Amino acid sequence: MKIYTRAGDTGQTALIGGRRVSKADLRIDAYGTVDELNAWIGLVRDQPINSQRKEFLKEIQDRLFTIGAELATDPEKAPKRPVPSIVANDVFLLEQAMDTMDIDLPELRSFVLPGGHESVSFCHLARTVCRRAERMVIRLNEEFLIDNLVIQYLNRLSDYLFVLCRKMSYELDVEEVSWKPRT
Repeated sequence: MKIYTRAGDTGQTALIGGRRVSKADLRIDAYGTVDELNAWIGLVRDQPINSQRKEFLKEIQDRLFTIGAELATDPEKAPKRPVPSIVANDVFLLEQAMDTMDIDLPELRSFVLPGGHESVSFCHLARTVCRRAERMVIRLNEEFLIDNLVIQYLNRLSDYLFVLCRKMSYELDVEEVSWKPRT
């Protein structure tokens, strides 16, 4: 199978279901941002500090492919085969992972400036892309009904990534810099 088809050379792409839309369509932008997030999660997964979390991060990447498939599906035409979906347990697993990481972390008393270590910075970038994906999916939901579990999952995933940043800082023994606003 060739990777190029030339079908998108005019600025159009096909949704699952066959309908062609502009590559600038909000739906394409939303699942493209989820794909970007997936790449950032891959970079976070590849950091040596995350060796014990590698499998969980792969599961997150799998869920992001699931979300991408759902977003790429034409809402007006049922696909020939079922598209996988996010389930409530996916959200619960993120919450459980956060609760486990939080046990060792100092209480959060202020906003935290991103950075401290390259690995932590990669995770903060993933977190911000996750928030952008969430905003785009919410915007898409204003036009087309999106499964609420997709929105919940992206919201919880950005929280998970924030806690993961804190946990990585803790494990790397790097300073977590609190934001102190000017007075």
